[in-house]
Amino acid sequence: MSTPALPTRLPAVGTTVFTQMSQLALEHGAVNLGQGFPDFGCDPKLLDLVNEAMRAGHNQYAPMTGIPALRTAIAAKLERLYGRRYDEAGEITVTNGASQAIQSAILCSVHPGDEVIVIEPAYDCYLPAIALAGGVAVPVAMRVDSAGYSVPWDLLAAAVTPRTRMIVVNSPHNPTGSILRAADLEALAAIVAGTEILVLSDEVYEHMVYDGEEHASVSRHPVLAERAFVVSSFGKTYHVTGWKVGYVAAPASLTREFRKVHQYNVFSVNTPMQHGIAAYMEDPAPYLELPGFYQHKRDLFRAGLAGSRFELLESSGTYFQCVRYGAISSLPEAEFARWLTVEAKVAAIPVSAFYSRPTESGIVRFCFAKKDETLQKALDTLSRL
Repeated sequence: MSTPALPTRLPAVGTTVFTQMSQLALEHGAVNLGQGFPDFGCDPKLLDLVNEAMRAGHNQYAPMTGIPALRTAIAAKLERLYGRRYDEAGEITVTNGASQAIQSAILCSVHPGDEVIVIEPAYDCYLPAIALAGGVAVPVAMRVDSAGYSVPWDLLAAAVTPRTRMIVVNSPHNPTGSILRAADLEALAAIVAGTEILVLSDEVYEHMVYDGEEHASVSRHPVLAERAFVVSSFGKTYHVTGWKVGYVAAPASLTREFRKVHQYNVFSVNTPMQHGIAAYMEDPAPYLELPGFYQHKRDLFRAGLAGSRFELLESSGTYFQCVRYGAISSLPEAEFARWLTVEAKVAAIPVSAFYSRPTESGIVRFCFAKKDETLQKALDTLSRL
């Protein structure tokens, strides 16, 4: 008896490029600068705090919204950094990583036929979530020049229709390493002011902004904050991507709808890790020092490629560096990334993988969230290409 065919809601979805390139790197013994995760450990103090929480008996279901101590710590951090006070009881929800927060925000807001504007290149979880909600993704491509990527707000404004339900923004931006600044927030506010359009702001790299610049969180802007789901990730901030703990901050009316999906999606998030993170957040130094920590790695990586045939684009945030490779090869991005992994033994991600339709710019993305010795090993090869 054959298995019945199952109609798919995601016909275009296969194995992610991150999984593909990491597997290829493993098979060929390549330095993996593709998938965005650190190859170094977190602060042992954080591990101790989680262990203490487990031994203290915090091993059963946490409250659906997150433990009060962690929600209070998140609200205090957001107010201290961005000047907006979110109510920890009704406006902060702890999530199973940022991806679950993003999907739940879309599922609670977007209905069949609603349009969602997505700025491309875009992280790959946005489009499947929109499709699962029955929405229609409307891509707007970033401009890219010799300096790097920027959002074309004129084109984005032109993409707005009466069916536009949400605009998704991401800063610091994956994969490009660009950031939004105050003028960008003003441009976005001018587009949504006086409308019912919601904003989903993916800010998982909020503590990775360099050269003395401030993170332009939408929480800073009153017009935007009143209609925004703001998402962040402890996995990114504390070097524990496998823990999958994040949060969403949003006005009470949006949070109520968000929690309707969240409670039937994951219900609650790992309890001892919530307790450990809450205790760890009593000291703000780990996230306040993060820009300097990662700027060192960015500068080391950029200096190592400065004399190479790669053309470096702006990297003002995240732990990613995009490069043009046209002086080295004329291969399409996916083929060049494969060649780089198999032959040069350094894995990268083709930026074309972050677009919903075929787009070739001759650019690949490297991740510099690695030990200095890992970066140097990769640079020894890349600088000679």
